Amino acid sequence: MVTSHPEILVTDLIIKYGDDLALKVDDLEIRKNEIFGIIGPAGSGKTSFLNAINRMDEYRDTMDVQGSIRFGGLEVRQVKNVYALRKRIGVVFPLPVGLPMSIYENVALSPRLAGITKKAELDETVERCLTRAALWDEVKDRLHQLGSLLSGGQQQRLTIARALSQDPELLLLDEFSIAVDPVTTMRIEDVLQELKIEMTVVLVTNLVQQVRRIANRTAFFLNGELVEVGETEDFFTGTVTDQRTRDYVEGRFG
Repeated sequence: MVTSHPEILVTDLIIKYGDDLALKVDDLEIRKNEIFGIIGPAGSGKTSFLNAINRMDEYRDTMDVQGSIRFGGLEVRQVKNVYALRKRIGVVFPLPVGLPMSIYENVALSPRLAGITKKAELDETVERCLTRAALWDEVKDRLHQLGSLLSGGQQQRLTIARALSQDPELLLLDEFSIAVDPVTTMRIEDVLQELKIEMTVVLVTNLVQQVRRIANRTAFFLNGELVEVGETEDFFTGTVTDQRTRDYVEGRFG
């Protein structure tokens, strides 16, 4: 069933780097409180799409974004306060990006910048976010240890906790499991299933079985084109509209 108020509505989107077309999307809807998967080979435009949502093209001189991206009813490119926009969007990158500070301060930084100064309030936020990221029990007795001393999987969960500390409405994940062991990957997938109750999750991944496990709907990007979007399970067992979709998920190329 199509929602009347999608969380993200994309129309006539064109992303270029110089004269090179990176992605063209005529029409795409991402619904509120779903996990939306995006799959496709490297270079298909997946990361560029996430960057356009978060207006990260403003840091890339050669990246040009045209068309419309509406998030929560607002035209992203017309929002004057970009900081306020990005506060509503949490981002998790392929490799853990820990700040050179303690576990506690990694999570407390965004609330501090937002004006929260009371220790009790910061303590509650840190515990809540680390718990939601399935990390609290492992680090609660060493919160003042450098985050960089954690294992790779723990650092990635710390990155998620930091993203959650700003109370986002939208969580963007770009290949979060690329440097994470399978057990930790499954734990994070469980976390995402819980988080979608509170927010919308957009998951970019090269692991087609990952979207099958957790994504409600999935889009397939190929060579800068949105080939197909639909219910995830249909990509594997149902009817696809483009044979390239079935060929990709069955591993015939990619």
